[in-house]
Amino acid sequence: MLRSLVILLIGLLIGANIVYFVMTRSSRVRHAPAAPVATAVVTTPDPQSGPRKSLPAEASPSSSPASAVATTAVPTTPAPVASEVPTSTAPEGTTGPAGLIVPVPGVAATALVDSYHDARGTERVHEALDIMAPAGTPVLAAADGSIEKLFTSDKGGLTIYQFEPGGRYVYYYAHLQRYAPGLAEKQQVKQGDVIGYVGSTGNADPGAPHLHFGVSVLGPERQWWKSTPIDPYPLLRRR
Repeated sequence: MLRSLVILLIGLLIGANIVYFVMTRSSRVRHAPAAPVATAVVTTPDPQSGPRKSLPAEASPSSSPASAVATTAVPTTPAPVASEVPTSTAPEGTTGPAGLIVPVPGVAATALVDSYHDARGTERVHEALDIMAPAGTPVLAAADGSIEKLFTSDKGGLTIYQFEPGGRYVYYYAHLQRYAPGLAEKQQVKQGDVIGYVGSTGNADPGAPHLHFGVSVLGPERQWWKSTPIDPYPLLRRR
């Protein structure tokens, strides 16, 4: 009887210890602090200020790896515009000299072809009028004026620059075969005077002799090499 009572007491003590251990362990688990969550840092460029800023991963718009990389808009460069042949522009209000004659006898104004805007290569336009005529045909002064310059160039060949009396316009005669006998710089000429002869000097086609005739507006310095071309076609057609 006593032995049974002792065994019962021992069993009660063991059971009580087991219950106490379980209850105290559950309480520790409930009150234990949560483990710190590691926060990944993603760097994205700031398009406004330039420096890079650090943002927590949870603040990113998306949690996917692809969206974690910021995309920066790449500025587009406009396609280059095809280059155009440059043209000269006369001063505003310029109408050109009046009363010019066709500087090649026997050629009617109605037979002229306007080649002022024709391309010459890829970098320039003609800016003059070609008057076709047989080689040796006289070239006439288109108006009164003075012979400013007798000049030979690679492109124009044998040339004449004539100033009109008012000093505003210069007339240009090129590809000449030869000058008129006795022609000299600073010489005064009258409209219709023979000043040269049609040829094909310079870069003109030997098989197509012609007079290259130009009209330009002089600047205040009156320098023939800095004048601004205007179309002579409508000036000759006025007559």
